[in-house]
Amino acid sequence: MQTLTVDKLKAGMVVAEPILTKRGQTISKAGEELTNQLIAKLTFYKIESVTVEDIAEEAAPEPAPAKEKTEKAPVKPQKPESRVSDQITYTQRLKASPTFQKFQSDYAINIAYLQETLKKIADGGDSSCTDDLLNKCEALFKSKTALELFDMLSNMRNLEDPIYSHSLNVALISRAIGKWLKLPKEDLNTLTLAGLLHDIGKLKIPEDILNKPDRYTDDEYDIMKTHPLEGKKLLNGKGFDSRISAAALQHHERADGSGYPRGLFDDEMDDFSCIVAIADVYDAMTSARAHRDPLCSFQVISEFEKEGLQKYRTQYILTFLERIANTYNNSRVILNNAKTGRVVYINKSNLSRPVIQLDNGDIINLADSVNNKLFIKSIL
Repeated sequence: MQTLTVDKLKAGMVVAEPILTKRGQTISKAGEELTNQLIAKLTFYKIESVTVEDIAEEAAPEPAPAKEKTEKAPVKPQKPESRVSDQITYTQRLKASPTFQKFQSDYAINIAYLQETLKKIADGGDSSCTDDLLNKCEALFKSKTALELFDMLSNMRNLEDPIYSHSLNVALISRAIGKWLKLPKEDLNTLTLAGLLHDIGKLKIPEDILNKPDRYTDDEYDIMKTHPLEGKKLLNGKGFDSRISAAALQHHERADGSGYPRGLFDDEMDDFSCIVAIADVYDAMTSARAHRDPLCSFQVISEFEKEGLQKYRTQYILTFLERIANTYNNSRVILNNAKTGRVVYINKSNLSRPVIQLDNGDIINLADSVNNKLFIKSIL
């Protein structure tokens, strides 16, 4: 075994002893293989060093015995790598790319800044302490296509926590929606801050409730539902744009009046609150929960289409769903019957059920009634 500082760790090393936060939370168990994401998580939790198993040196291969000149091994033609095999490794290739590794590092830095900034505000700091945070978040967003951004966020899930990574994701998704709505730069920055700060009220929720992995009891849920009001209180009188404090208060409101804490209707809600609410739900649904696996984007679109269209501002939700669906046009997917193929056409009237070309060449339209039991289970 050997103990290394975090900056010396490399993906593939094996953890020799459990890694714990200062509060005793387990980050990694002994025997777990380090990944770039896990190393970034260690940086986020300010872990200084880790004990890893000794790296075994690879033995040099023994030279093959010389063959008689007359012996010639038959040369087998190499099969070209199948399209399915190639695409299944997309996630691995993404994680190994310099672009993703840079994003991962910058993401961890943003998380640390966000954690520090929220605590400063909770301790009485004003809006001026968010300047660096906004600049770093804006830089993280830049030079990414929508597909790159959403793919990278989906691969940062093991950094999930009750407040910080979720808030950063909501900020980035909200900014993407704002760009699709063609908002001016100043409004994009305000919207991004609204996403970053929307859950600040959770700092006032007891940690045993906030970090509970299971479903809440009714009493616990009532306590959790106080975080919008607590967030509004923390931001009041500190120089923040009114749309930022409105997002903290209203991001659980719904256009049909079914939300909380005040049961507002569409025309009573702030514009930015409506955008942050969509980003908040999308990120929550694409994240793993104790009672379910994360949903893929087409499954989330389906959930919105089933019951969400009346709950969100029409212009915003339709723009968001159409853009998300088209982001994954031409992407490879796997269906619930284990067949794989490629999205070749988005049905505008049924965005979650596009036309798929299967690997055998067959074309199926998921929107046809004959295919109503099929759905996209995952994006490859």
